[in-house]
Amino acid sequence: MEKPIVHKYMEAIKLLNPSFNGTVSGNTEDEIVIDWNGEAEISKSDIQAKITEMETAETDAVAQLATDKASGNQKLLDLGLSQAEVDAITK
Repeated sequence: MEKPIVHKYMEAIKLLNPSFNGTVSGNTEDEIVIDWNGEAEISKSDIQAKITEMETAETDAVAQLATDKASGNQKLLDLGLSQAEVDAITK
């Protein structure tokens, strides 16, 4: 499920500045309001770049998991297990 934009912004800001203790509000990209609470501001373009980086990393992790699952499944089949046995072990 897609994270709300406000959560993406908060996570990106925290990765860019772990000591951030402000708030982020808004329901769409255009509505985002960041209360920096005295912290140095981070540009919106830097935050958006970090969000893109986070989304790419998540997509890559999901793809790697699928590859690892298929590889593990094949290794179990190569050991002589039936697909039903593999399914019982892995699901």
